[in-house]
Amino acid sequence: MSSKPYLTGHYTPVADEITATGLTVEGALPPELTGRLIRNSHNPKPGVTPTHWFKGSGMVHGIRLREGRAEWYRNRWVHTPALEGAPYMTERGPDLTVSTAGTHVIEHAGRLLALCEANFPFELTPDLETVGAHDFNGRLRTAMTAHPKEDPVTGELHFFGSSPFPPFLTYYVCDAKGEIVHSAEIPGATASLKHDFAITRRHVVFIEGNVTFDPAEHSGIPYGWSDQQPSRIGVMPRTGDGAGHVRWFSIEPGNMLHVANAYEDGQGRIVLEGPTVDREGFQLSWNWWVGAPERGTEPNTRSYTRRWVIDTATGTVDEQIIDDLAVEFPTLNEDYLGAENRYQYAVSFPDQEGFGGYGVVKYDRTTGARRIHQVGAARLPSEAVFVPAAGATNEDDGYLLTVVSDLKQDASQLLVLDASGLDRIATVHLPRRVTAGIHGSWIPDSALDISED
Repeated sequence: MSSKPYLTGHYTPVADEITATGLTVEGALPPELTGRLIRNSHNPKPGVTPTHWFKGSGMVHGIRLREGRAEWYRNRWVHTPALEGAPYMTERGPDLTVSTAGTHVIEHAGRLLALCEANFPFELTPDLETVGAHDFNGRLRTAMTAHPKEDPVTGELHFFGSSPFPPFLTYYVCDAKGEIVHSAEIPGATASLKHDFAITRRHVVFIEGNVTFDPAEHSGIPYGWSDQQPSRIGVMPRTGDGAGHVRWFSIEPGNMLHVANAYEDGQGRIVLEGPTVDREGFQLSWNWWVGAPERGTEPNTRSYTRRWVIDTATGTVDEQIIDDLAVEFPTLNEDYLGAENRYQYAVSFPDQEGFGGYGVVKYDRTTGARRIHQVGAARLPSEAVFVPAAGATNEDDGYLLTVVSDLKQDASQLLVLDASGLDRIATVHLPRRVTAGIHGSWIPDSALDISED
């Protein structure tokens, strides 16, 4: 197993499921942090070596906080047919229940859903046990993106299903009660990989980069860079007939996995931001994901934050790289999702020369300032999840929660940082080193209607 970089170092899988209670806390946990931090990861079972990092079975890690205490940590594989080796392709076509379910975990309408973009979501209990595949009472006809967007104003969940075959892109709206109320195939879409997207108050924004379906790719994830694949942004009105009015705007070659945010500015233009890679940057990441020869254990990146300003009146797009620090996993105070935000957060990575190191980054989009909380040598933070403080009045009144993998101590900690200054407020010591992973969410008790458990 050690020959693959995604099975070594910070990414070494854990071999079992455990539950630990009464966790040690340094500092003082804010009492309003009453809920669960749940984070997903790729964690193949012992003896299994996937051909691609993304093919590893999903494992969720949960940390239960309540009124200043860290009550438990537990980890569970998402028990899907893929965990037991069931094939994705069958004689009837793809089986959308055969999921790794290892990319993200969210809550909507009281359901916990583990997500992987090629499949149906899988529902979990509050204690992280697997309930089963969730197809929204049969109304989900495609796979579901791992990056749905919950509108903070309406409570609607917006998401899409992407496929390498027609229909290439299907858009869905799920109401605040958890029922799909709208779906539409999006004309003009291609087989380009669509991992994430954005919503604004008035539009849906799709991103197609140069990474597209490639049947010659045999890693198990059939995508690759193509200079022939156009790089574009699709803008669709958030109206019932919006799919009939989608417009596609050409942009410079590149690929973006994760959106930071999008919004309409004072002139009615759409502003979109997120880390992007060029062809060499994509290949650098892909070589680590597939375990190409001579790749180290560290997933160095060349992913730099880019801003697009789309003027739908003139049909033009202005774009520029706005920071020279290699980052990924952008987050924000999600009360500002789809609206203009001042602050964004990310995780810094070493670039191709090893420059930069790991840390939690805060951007002030008004002043242009950048601040970094360095986590230390041989330590890797997870995506920093923002949680608003009680009685917050400012956008950055709140906390950043990040799980740090520490190779020197073979341990992990949950760090609670003050989102305004990135100072450490509390550290929760976890009973094991948590496998470095991808995305997660803070789920307050109120979202799950939990008072005692």
